[in-house]
Amino acid sequence: MAKSITEDCTNCGACAAECPTEAIAEGDDHYMVDAAKCDDCAAKGGNSACMEVCPTECIVKL
Repeated sequence: MAKSITEDCTNCGACAAECPTEAIAEGDDHYMVDAAKCDDCAAKGGNSACMEVCPTECIVKL
């Protein structure tokens, strides 16, 4: 399931640092998720590392 980062993102970078597939990168206004690379942290049993570390809870499943 793809994820999206809302405009509530504060550009802290915590999510990008935790992403095992490097699917998160800094965008123009906030970080963005590359849906083609995101595998919902399959290696972690489906526990999304990015969502776990986001201080503003701005990462949502689509």
